[in-house]
Amino acid sequence: MDPLVLVIAAALIVLVVGGVVATMRYRYTRPNTASVRMIAILTVVLAVLTVGVYALPRVTASPGSNSPLGFGGSPTVAHSPIAGRSPTPTRTPSGSTVIKIGSDLPVSGGDASVGLPIQNAIHLAIDEANANHSIPGYTLMFAPRDDVGPSGVHDPAVGSQNVTALIGDALVAGIVGPFNSSVSKAEMPITNQAPIALISPSNTTPCLTKNTPLSGCTGVNDLLASLRPTGTINYFRIAVTDDNQAIAAANYLFTTLSYRKAYVIDDAESYGIGLANNFIQEWQTNGGSLAGHDSLPSTTTNFSTELAKVAAAKPDVIYFGGIDATGGTAIRQQMLQVQGLQNTPFVGGDGIYTSTFATTIGANNGGPVYSTTAFLDVTKLPQDFISRYQNAYGQQPGTYSAYGYDCANILIQAIKTALANGANTPADSADAAGAPVFRQAVIQALKQISYNGVTGHQSFDANGDTTAKNILVYQLANVNGQPSWKFITTVAVK
Repeated sequence: MDPLVLVIAAALIVLVVGGVVATMRYRYTRPNTASVRMIAILTVVLAVLTVGVYALPRVTASPGSNSPLGFGGSPTVAHSPIAGRSPTPTRTPSGSTVIKIGSDLPVSGGDASVGLPIQNAIHLAIDEANANHSIPGYTLMFAPRDDVGPSGVHDPAVGSQNVTALIGDALVAGIVGPFNSSVSKAEMPITNQAPIALISPSNTTPCLTKNTPLSGCTGVNDLLASLRPTGTINYFRIAVTDDNQAIAAANYLFTTLSYRKAYVIDDAESYGIGLANNFIQEWQTNGGSLAGHDSLPSTTTNFSTELAKVAAAKPDVIYFGGIDATGGTAIRQQMLQVQGLQNTPFVGGDGIYTSTFATTIGANNGGPVYSTTAFLDVTKLPQDFISRYQNAYGQQPGTYSAYGYDCANILIQAIKTALANGANTPADSADAAGAPVFRQAVIQALKQISYNGVTGHQSFDANGDTTAKNILVYQLANVNGQPSWKFITTVAVK
């Protein structure tokens, strides 16, 4: 109850009691009028003092004083040093002191092995932020959602329902996810119109943010108008897009390994075509020679005719755009049967960076095999993060855990910045008017973010893509006695 109401009630009680006492004194004891007058005066004085004790400090308080119910005073400014940064001003909360961070990931069924470790890492980031009082005066709450559908795997329709529900809760300031690019295509138009920030730890399809010829995102693959119906940016990601893998591969093969003549094959699908086109562009820019480029249907199983053609061109290296199941494994196997290609290097993107490819091909058959990936090897993560994750969940982080952790912390930093810049949180979960205003302030802060995290330094370009375009190069080798992928180097794409 409002303290002012309590004070007024107390004053009225004093007046009533005093009036009753005075009446009884006059009626039953017949005192002189001076005695009754004295009782009345004391009653009024006591009532005035009751109100005065409450009102005087508030009337005389200077603007900005730390009074929870001040009469027009400006917000309090406090200073709290934050990890490695100068003290940051924080304001006395004027809306809800609970701020929610949502997530949408596949955490059950067939996708649980990749989605749940990400959700755990997000939860870890939120728990740590609350324990460290990262946003003084506010408590962060996690609101996770599962986008696995009836089929037991990620489902774009379920993802759409999830983000719609999260948007309906005004206290949700932003959403981490989704994991799959197909789910992003369904969610992005909904979140764009809300608006609410969507930050993915794992989406790599270029067409979510690009429509350039090199990205392969033109014509029917130009999705930007449908994904961004308002024409503004609200979607961000810290995963490097697939097209950058091919650029990094071209630079590594030309500059480090000194190959000069390449033959390119792709599986005629958008992922493979994008890799092939970007590799060719970067390869020729570097001064490399293109021996040939062929697109073969992903259903192709016999590559003997194609490989005879490749052998006649005598390339230094073969670059494949596609995945292991759409030609990657078969081409590499069949190269061993073609004169002149037994020892030719074979290179692909993360589509061949699989344990199935490694065990099928083996480490000691034919020429060297290289692959690229945008994601850090778990063993290369900072040990303190690995330890904190293990202490919380009793297991090793997953491949994408560090990326989920950084996404959550980036969103937390953006929320903190929005508050420091004067944004007010919604009053409660039903505050449909306050939610868009605060969420837009968070989106604006994300556009300017500069964050040093477990995955390195993160910031975003004008499309919402990470500026940290670091690609890892691996070579097929015996690792602990088994065919696997051995880390070679990191290539930064400019």
